[in-house]
Formats: sequence, C-alpha cells, structure tokens
Amino acid sequence: MKLSLRDYQQDSVDAAIKHFQSSTDSAVIALPTGAGKSIVIAELARIAKGRVLVLTHVKELVEQNAEKVGLLTEDADVYSAGLKQKNTAGKTVVASVQSAARAAEKFSEAFSLVIIDECHRISLNKDSQYQLLLNHLKQVNPSIRLLGLTATPYRLGTGWIYRHHYHGKVGNTDNPIFEKCIFELPIRPLIKRGFLTPPKMFDGVTAQYDFSALSMTPSGEYSETKVNSILSHVGRATKAIVHQIQSVSQNRKGVIIFAATVRHAREVVSYLEESETALITADTPQDERALLIKSFKNEQFKFLVNVAVLTTGFDAPHVDFIAILRPTASVSLFQQMVGRGLRLSEGKKDCLVIDYAANGYDLYFPEVGQVKPNSRSVPVQVHCPVCSFANTFWGLTDDDGDLIEHFGRRCQGLIDEQNYKGQCDFRFRSKSCPDCGAENDIAARICQTCQSTLIDPDKRLKQVLSQQHHHLFKCQDMILHADGETLKVQYIDIEGNDFIRKFKMETKAQIRAMFAIFIHTHTKTPGLSHPRYTSPKQVVDAADTFRKPDLLLLKKEKKYWKLMESYFDYHGRYQIEA
Repeated sequence: MKLSLRDYQQDSVDAAIKHFQSSTDSAVIALPTGAGKSIVIAELARIAKGRVLVLTHVKELVEQNAEKVGLLTEDADVYSAGLKQKNTAGKTVVASVQSAARAAEKFSEAFSLVIIDECHRISLNKDSQYQLLLNHLKQVNPSIRLLGLTATPYRLGTGWIYRHHYHGKVGNTDNPIFEKCIFELPIRPLIKRGFLTPPKMFDGVTAQYDFSALSMTPSGEYSETKVNSILSHVGRATKAIVHQIQSVSQNRKGVIIFAATVRHAREVVSYLEESETALITADTPQDERALLIKSFKNEQFKFLVNVAVLTTGFDAPHVDFIAILRPTASVSLFQQMVGRGLRLSEGKKDCLVIDYAANGYDLYFPEVGQVKPNSRSVPVQVHCPVCSFANTFWGLTDDDGDLIEHFGRRCQGLIDEQNYKGQCDFRFRSKSCPDCGAENDIAARICQTCQSTLIDPDKRLKQVLSQQHHHLFKCQDMILHADGETLKVQYIDIEGNDFIRKFKMETKAQIRAMFAIFIHTHTKTPGLSHPRYTSPKQVVDAADTFRKPDLLLLKKEKKYWKLMESYFDYHGRYQIEA
C-alpha cells in the first residue's frame, strides 16, 4: 500500500527541510494526537540523504514507526529488546531509547538526523537515557540534526520544551530541550476536515468529583495522597459515576477510563463486569500490558481502566467513549486523554467524552504555558502595549466573553529588530529592584539588571514584624466609596477591621497621582488602558475591574496607621488560609 501525505503533513516536512537547510539548531514539530506523526517521520526518513535514527520510548511506537517507514521507503532496521530485534546497519533505524542507551556503542556509525517521537518525554537530566545517547551521537557526528515530534510541547514543572516559536513567541528561555518550534497545527481543523472523529463533550451529569480544593506540587502535579483523601470522602459518587458509564456505553464499542490513583482505579474496576474490564497501571508487567492492549484492540473486552499510562503511545481507533475521572492541571494532558478516542474507524461517527473531574478545559484551548490558576480561568488574548504581540494568558471573562482579569506577567513576543533581538521586556506584573529600579518578575530573587539580591517577602515581613508598631493587615475585601471629590478605598481584613486610603480628584495632578498609586497597582488587566476617570464616582462604578492586595504592611504613627507596602500575588507563610 502506497501512502500519500496530507497537506499539513507535507507542510511540516517542508518546515523541517527549510529549517535544517539554514540551521543546525534543534527543532520540534507539534501535531495533535491522531494527526499522523509517524507518516511525517517516514517521509523525512525517505528524503534524508544521510542515515536517520528514530527514537521513542515504547515498543508499540517503535513498531508503528518502522511499519510506516517501510510503506514509504526501504524497510527500517529495528533495535528494540521488547521486539526481539537488534539491527543498526540500515539507512533508517527505529529504536527504543531504553535499548539504544544500554548499547550506545552499536550506534557509532554516523547518523545525519535523529528524530524523537513523543519528544516531550526527554528529561533535562544529563544522566537520563535520552541525554546520554544524544551526547554519544553528537560525539560521532557533531553536525547531527535533532528533530522532535509531539502533540504536547509543554511539560508541567518545566514549561515549554522549546526556546522560541516560529509565530514570534517566546517559549522556555531557561532550560529548553529544543531551540525552536518550527511547525504547529491545532486540533480544530483536523476535526473540521474529517481527519479526526468529532467529539461529543459533557461534564459529569449524575455525579461529579470536586477536586477544587487540591493544590499543586512544585512540578505542577497533584499529590496522590491528597487525591485519595478527597476520593475517600465522596461517598457513593464513584459507584454512581461508574453506573452512568455503563449505562451510556451500551452502544459504544470501546471505553477508556482515566482514573486518578491506583486505589481509585481498583474501586472503579470493582463496579464493572469482570469479563468486560481490564486495568493497566505503571506496575503492570510489560508482557501482561501488551497482551491486555492487544485484546482491547481486538475488542475482546469493552472497558480499559488506566492510571496515567495510556495518554501517549497508544492507538486503538475503535475507542468511542473517554471517561475522565482524574484531575489535571495541564491543558495538554487533558487533550491527550481526549485524543485517545478521536482516531478514525469504520462505522465510528463520534466519540463521547465525559469529564467527571470538572477540569473545566475545552478541547480547543491553546496551551497557555502556565499552570491554570483556578478552575474558572480560560485562555484570553492580551495585546502588549509596547510591541503589540497578542499574548495568550490565563484570565477570567464575563458571560459575553469580555475580559475581566488576566494573570499574565511578561509579554511573550519576540523582538527581531536591528538594534535588539530577544524577548519583549514589557512586564504586565512586576516588582522593582530597590537598588537600580529595574522591573523584575514578581517571583524573582535576583535583579535581572544589576544582579542585586531581591528581598524575599517572607524574610522582609519577618524582620519588620519583629519590630514594634508594625501590623500585617490580611486583606479579605476591598470596597470603593465616592465622597464628594475624594475616592475612598476601604480595605477589610479577615476579622472585619478596616483600613482606609483617600485620593483627592480635584485637580489633574491629583488624578495622575491616583492613577499611579491606585489604578495601575490594583488593576485586574495590567497593560490595558483604563478610561480617563475624572471623578471618584467613575472609579467606583468600575470597581469590578480592580483587585485587592493580599497583604498590607502598616506602621503605627502617633494618631494613625501608615501604609508601608502592599503585597499582590503573594504566596507565602503569611497568606490567608483557605
């Protein structure tokens, strides 16, 4: 069977050719699940003048990529212990990274191109299998080109896997795995053009979990212990959810259930018919896992329950029902789970997707590049007032879709001018260096301009509060009042006490001062213009567009409390307990 490339597949191949003709920088191509990355890999292997090494992390993808290479060009050699093949002599070699890393000396004949499938899995650890093998390949051929393919060019905890994007956007400037994203395709046009199955998406109807109280670990994940704790207090919710899954799946061929933890998965399995169900976790032996997946693909049972192991490297086109019973802080991971059911299959008209974890994601959300700050947040577009780049940040909108608040920090635009090439330096939210006055990220510890140490807010507060006559006001609410030509800002703390600031608005100078001291520091939409307020009533009428500070540091004077500092976006030991 001779395969032909779809137009977007050819476009991605052309992007790779164009990039490597002028650069040796590593590159990544982002294509949605089901877009046919293996066809792109096969075409690149076919047209490459030198030898090509294709790496991936599971034997299913090794087998799949080798098969597609054979359909477009000469058969590829396979190096995979799991497939019981260890050949490396061919023009194209498809290998599992585990097997290849253990025998790097077998890959000592130069390759011109290494392609990594599911490249978001590459670790930054220099002693990881991918890094050790890549270092070996570079020693053999210092000019080797590195290309990654993935549906999710973003990792929780580390961020974007590329430094910059061909759309003129900054990615990860600290520790990227790849230099540039050279091609990206969203999922919507693939569904619209019939290349993927249309999803029918719903939230849980009869029952739903509430994971809103969960807080993320520094890596952006949720603690298994805390998830289990929540699940242990949901009463009959899991039983009701599984009962609904059984009910609505009567006319469905294949159901994948994403459970939150192993304990949760076992409970889910206990409510399903044993002959129709299988469970796969990270502890499932490889041979047993392969047998279960093969049986599922052959439709020998209907329900496949798993815990974080079937999000990538798994292809069962008959799947037409995805049940999500786990929380995730990642848009990409959510889309990967849904993607398991979007491959085309004969007689398949749609894929039912029910999110019982109330993750609140839309399948068409773009990856924002930051952890979602709360369950109500959605991606919003915010133009930079300096370079006009259209940033995508998390934010809040009203019922009409108008922006209420955004949580962006720095413009992600790339400036490419004669005098400056790099990231736009405009910061929507920042803190100033006390030594040089430069603006820094709100979480920075070192000034980016003068390298001075920026005072840790907790350390600063501890020092000040140890002195007499200082008070930390934990702000719970903020109310604006118009008193003639004076704007009164009333802050209320957790005990009902208040602290009031007054801003006269009688002259233009007073209004400018009010803008500088109140409007610009309290706005929910930094970087965007506010109306030219000329009276306190106008500001009061716009009260919903301002945010309260988290903390106020006050100092006792003879007859009043004096505001020393305001703390916004504060996350530390003195914050109000939820």
